[in-house]
Amino acid sequence: MSTPTRSTAVTRSRRSAGKILPEHARAHNRALVLQSLFSAGAMSRADLARETGLTRVTVSDLVASLIGDGYVVEQGVREASGPGKPAILVDIARDGHRVVGLDLSGSESFLGAVLTLDGEIVARHSVPVPDRREDVLAAIIALARTVVADAHAPVLGLGVGTPGVVDDHGVVLAAPGFGWTDVDLAGELQAELGLPVLVANDANAAVLAEHTFGGAGDDVILVRVGRGVGAGLLTGGEPLAGARFAAGEIGHVTVGTDGGPECACGKIGCLEAWLAVPALTERLAASDDPEGVLRDAGARLGIALAPIVGALDLSEIALSGPPELLGGALAQAAADTVRTRTLAAFHDGLLVRMSTHSEDIVLRGAAVMVLSGRLGVS
Repeated sequence: MSTPTRSTAVTRSRRSAGKILPEHARAHNRALVLQSLFSAGAMSRADLARETGLTRVTVSDLVASLIGDGYVVEQGVREASGPGKPAILVDIARDGHRVVGLDLSGSESFLGAVLTLDGEIVARHSVPVPDRREDVLAAIIALARTVVADAHAPVLGLGVGTPGVVDDHGVVLAAPGFGWTDVDLAGELQAELGLPVLVANDANAAVLAEHTFGGAGDDVILVRVGRGVGAGLLTGGEPLAGARFAAGEIGHVTVGTDGGPECACGKIGCLEAWLAVPALTERLAASDDPEGVLRDAGARLGIALAPIVGALDLSEIALSGPPELLGGALAQAAADTVRTRTLAAFHDGLLVRMSTHSEDIVLRGAAVMVLSGRLGVS
């Protein structure tokens, strides 16, 4: 089996670098057809032509090609509503392929899942996080093998959400928790599994899931709170990676000038030291005013988010983590702080809410990465 060509998870530039070749136009049009079916469900070839703006001849050719590749199936005849030949409906072959996702963000276990093309989880597996850093990569590879073996259908690809800073080739540039620097995680997994692999920071994966399956808008920041704090951003519906692939690394932004707890990085008053689950849980246990502790943590989060919301004109903040900590007083304090620190006329309507997919959000985000990278749909 030949090793697949490396897929890229992030588009670095939207500016055209040269002329559009016929094969590029065809790939774009294939993605248009698949995106229409992914979003709207089964429709006729004539419907697809109207939806995409492509000619009926082009649509018929693309559909025939996609059926031949196993990505689209005919679903029978639409119920007749008038004279003429009834239209044949086509749809994505939603049961024809599976996607495998890995979530490496847990403090106690790594998670793996087999997902349908609609993001539904049909099988789950997990392995404990190894005590020794040198055993981490082997544990991830073993988990990936186990999950792929449980797919019981052709696997479209493997998506991975991991802590750390990840470049657009799936190389983990830095993941202090694993002791990793410049680890080619995508390359290692591709060599072991013979499948296309896409790797992204776990928060960046999560925001894709919130956008595709959680109903988030095109301009949103998703804040992941666990043993650390990170964020994923979409602007205009596109992931924001940053010049060094570190966009959303807000955990070590200092929030306030009044000191605060010491952070694991050595600084005083980092957002992570205020908001990460272990630190926040410890302060709650020692306090006679738990709501005050939550409001204070929410205000600190708002201080960190206000300039981001103002600079990028975001319309939505989604919080992913323990709802008993993040919901209620903490979320309200974060929203109030952002609104008081930005231009009221534009950000009074800012929505701050809990994610609708907190538990499995990274796994579903990993699936979106594969769907986007392999089929051009999201």
